[in-house]
Amino acid sequence: MARVGILAIQGDFFEHRRLLESLGAEVREIRLAQELDEVDGLIIPGGESTTIVQLIDIFDMRDKLRERILVDGMPTWGTCAGMIVMAQKLADRRPDPLHLMNIEVSRNAFGRQVDSFETDLEIESLQGPAFRAVFIRAPAVDHIGEGVSVIASLADGRPVAVRQANMLATSFHPELTDDARMHAFFLSIVEQAA
Repeated sequence: MARVGILAIQGDFFEHRRLLESLGAEVREIRLAQELDEVDGLIIPGGESTTIVQLIDIFDMRDKLRERILVDGMPTWGTCAGMIVMAQKLADRRPDPLHLMNIEVSRNAFGRQVDSFETDLEIESLQGPAFRAVFIRAPAVDHIGEGVSVIASLADGRPVAVRQANMLATSFHPELTDDARMHAFFLSIVEQAA
């Protein structure tokens, strides 16, 4: 089974761990750059994007993350703040993302905490009923660049789940449900890459 790392410097990494372990994955919490060599895939969880990026830089992880993802092709999935961290460009001035996926993203695109919501999404590659997606101060994709495919959108057409090669990003928090299908989908990407 694949070894999946979860960037565990800030955010809701424990919830991802719970779902991955329920699927039988070997999970490692990643807090240091050298630990990235011990995993086959990585999840960058939701949390506070500015804080996550600051801690990535404080712990000197930026170059190693970019090398493992862009050069080695390590499958990586960013959820909510993780999508912001992975973006090529932000509509906002901060933080400075990792410039990984060919997308432009707006932070807090749906409003403040009180504007959080849930909705059912049809997600490409997922079998079964619609996926109940939880949006909390969520980002949205404003622009899709070359090589990026949209795998889920809201009813108004805004993309909220995208894939580029071995990279996946979702505006919502699949880890806050008991539905493990998105995690199983990511594991399939990791296993194919390994």
